[in-house]
Amino acid sequence: MNCFEVQINVITEGKSDYKATLTGYVPDNIMKNEKQRLRPAVLILPGGGYEYTSDREAEPIALEFLRKGVCAFILRYSIAPARFPQALCEALKSIAYIREHANDWDIDTNNIAVCGFSAGGHLCASVGVFWNNSILDAYINKNRDFVKPNMLILSYPVITSGVYAHRESFDALLGQNQTNEALEMVSLEKQVTKDVPPTFIWHTYEDGCVPVQNTMLFVNELIAKDIPTEVHIYRRGGHGLSLGNYLVDVQREFGGEHMSSEWIRHAIRFIFDNKELI
Repeated sequence: MNCFEVQINVITEGKSDYKATLTGYVPDNIMKNEKQRLRPAVLILPGGGYEYTSDREAEPIALEFLRKGVCAFILRYSIAPARFPQALCEALKSIAYIREHANDWDIDTNNIAVCGFSAGGHLCASVGVFWNNSILDAYINKNRDFVKPNMLILSYPVITSGVYAHRESFDALLGQNQTNEALEMVSLEKQVTKDVPPTFIWHTYEDGCVPVQNTMLFVNELIAKDIPTEVHIYRRGGHGLSLGNYLVDVQREFGGEHMSSEWIRHAIRFIFDNKELI
């Protein structure tokens, strides 16, 4: 395995002191015919309410993707006091970085997913709805097809700034700029277009932090726009389950799993099976 870190620098609002770190986990070519096989890649965006990036939703997720043959990249994006669209621009530039170096790692440039958790799910969905939006023209100077995600994987995502909002995420994302216009902009169920890529999404019915209605509002708009969508709602479980097993939950005995732990198996199949939809 090849593991490395690079800095992803973006300047918004005239500020240059935000620095994001992209960590890559790329499998070695161990068979003579491996050079003939292009691998999918996934960009992982941990949650943390735009106030930190969760360790539980970073390396454990990357290693699980890696062991199934998916090149995995973790973005430690800028958090508060950085404001929208700082982290969004960093995520888009990370996709561009992966595509620019695809030949080095035998990555299929037409099979790059973005996977986000909680507020990282909001960032992931933002990538999906804003990748070709003119609001980013001042910050993203690449051909927009070059930063387009091929699919989204959303885990208990923050979506809406409305009734079912996780208010703290929007406080951190917007700061004092919580005008009606700004809140409307980042309420992502209102930003879905036909250009959103195929989407896999899961949530728990009992989530008391980010209500499951966040997922349902987004899914309803995806279906209305005829976006290929796969949804899993688990009837038990709270927020922030990550892999849902003993590796990320110290309360679980060795081998213990939550019912939601199957999500990543379904997500990996989604990555490998959905190429014809791209």
